[in-house]
Amino acid sequence: MKAITIECYGGPEVVQIRTDVPMPQPSPKHIVVKVAYAGINFMDVHTRQGKYASSVTYPVRAPCTLGMEGAGEVVAVGEGVYHLVPGDRVAWCISWGSYAEYASVPASLVAKIPDAIPFDMAAAAIFQGATAHYLVEDIAKLQPGTTCLIHAASGSIGQLLVQMAKRRGATVFATGSTEEKCAIGIERGASEAMLYDNGRFADRIREATNGRGVDVVFDSVGKSTLRDSFRACRARGLIVNYGNVSGSITDLDPIELGEAGSLFLTRPRLADHMSDGPTVQRRADAVFAAIIEGSLNIDIEGRYSMDDVKKVHARIEAREQIGKSVMRIDSFN
Repeated sequence: MKAITIECYGGPEVVQIRTDVPMPQPSPKHIVVKVAYAGINFMDVHTRQGKYASSVTYPVRAPCTLGMEGAGEVVAVGEGVYHLVPGDRVAWCISWGSYAEYASVPASLVAKIPDAIPFDMAAAAIFQGATAHYLVEDIAKLQPGTTCLIHAASGSIGQLLVQMAKRRGATVFATGSTEEKCAIGIERGASEAMLYDNGRFADRIREATNGRGVDVVFDSVGKSTLRDSFRACRARGLIVNYGNVSGSITDLDPIELGEAGSLFLTRPRLADHMSDGPTVQRRADAVFAAIIEGSLNIDIEGRYSMDDVKKVHARIEAREQIGKSVMRIDSFN
């Protein structure tokens, strides 16, 4: 079958489009899916770069088939799978191998798709949607009256966080690297959006909250923003560091959290919040229902073929593409 693989870690040049990859066979507690669309994510870039080469949470290693999110039709089920049958329309994430005509996926990571959700939307929504859902619902537990700051609000997850936080009744502040990206945060529902401005966003937040700071900061940027995120947060507030696109802080002393107001800092990962089939389906159902009712908007920025993958990876790596993209798998009809 046709698949997009890497043999070693590196830049977009290590990506290979192969036509001789063996078809996956149904194994115990797995299903085989004919892939319609694969989501294209920054995690795919990180996989190619080798950032998960020693990860325990995400044990993907080269050589491998890329793609950790997809949607398609079940064609076979393995021993011990009882809730899925051939012909079911499904979506999944954090299981690698979706950049291929067929993928073997653990049944516990699969969610059924409502008929009203097309495959491309399902592939665009399952990873970022489930991520935003657990961050808002389980980690931050946002509610009416809560204030929060969402960094990178124009990004795929950032846009969903803004919308979900507003649905929960929270007051949302947003940041972006340009005025255009800030405008996206406002469009999605933020009360105010501001530039990072070399960390001076923290001063703006203090002014906007009468010196108190926000209850929660969602920080996916990391090194260039995290310490200023501390300054933007109220005493005993929560910092949710769920990404590090600007790099990791390697010299953080826990005493800094005390000095900043006895803050709580967490670095969650989706895998620990998608630990069983019912949880996966519950999160997917919440995301798909919100899309169907129109309270959650996901704009698919680009739809690509398998031949475009190197170009798209390069654009994502250069931060030239901020919205959600999907790749149509060539064999599906």
